[in-house]
Amino acid sequence: MSSEPGLPADTLRMGRIGYLNVLPIYHPLEAGIIPHDFEIISGPPAVLNNMMARGELHISSNSCFEYAMRPERYHLVEDLSIGSHGNVMSVLLMSRRPVERLDGQTILISGETHTSVALLRLLMKDHYHCDVRYVTGAVTPTLGTERAPEAFLAIGDEALRLRNHPDYPYRLDLADAWVEWTGLPFIFGVWVVSHDAVQKKLFHSDPGALMRQGRDWGLSHMDVILDLTGHGCPLSREELTVYYNEGLTFSLGERELQGLTLFYRKLADARMIPGVPPLRFFHM
Repeated sequence: MSSEPGLPADTLRMGRIGYLNVLPIYHPLEAGIIPHDFEIISGPPAVLNNMMARGELHISSNSCFEYAMRPERYHLVEDLSIGSHGNVMSVLLMSRRPVERLDGQTILISGETHTSVALLRLLMKDHYHCDVRYVTGAVTPTLGTERAPEAFLAIGDEALRLRNHPDYPYRLDLADAWVEWTGLPFIFGVWVVSHDAVQKKLFHSDPGALMRQGRDWGLSHMDVILDLTGHGCPLSREELTVYYNEGLTFSLGERELQGLTLFYRKLADARMIPGVPPLRFFHM
């Protein structure tokens, strides 16, 4: 069997975002509860985006922004996403002042995410009408020092850890701001299958079905997920329950697709992506 550049023959690799938000999907796969033939590679969203773009992964959770930049390289997995219908809790703009008073200020942004940064840029310019500067860097080392930013974007586990930081009393949940602006859910991440792997017929079974099976197991065994997440997590069990059951959505139904398409339209209008990409789904 052929393999993609840099991969041993017959090795199938699956990308896994190294955040708590995907634990319900990946735990049954990592624990051997649901058998599979993939090597699971964990990393931040931007790293997985780059690996997928280079052909080093065959299926992965990917940012919506990455899919829009190179849609010809991917097939979307049906009915699977990381999104929110409101307060997502783990994508936050933390600020010393109200968001409406950030005009002329600098926001520190993470290099780990493309989609959240793109959403922040749209919100600040078109929804809050603020002209701000962006600098990329690590947030945590600057906190409590003279280099601490006026505002910063926190994502994933870092956002959960810093969401009540006393120096930043103003907290904007980006997913909630999007819903307020558009009335539609926001989709941060999708699962994609490598077009090259499909062309080479590397899959003996449907990898999308495997991911959905993992999701369904995780959501139906939430007590197990909460037990695993609770170790060293800054959220209480009650907060984690809200996070998984109300903050996040793992589906990609009609409303989610409408929100995703609108996001792409706004990105294209802002010339942040080449154009609105076609939504091409994987089928065995």
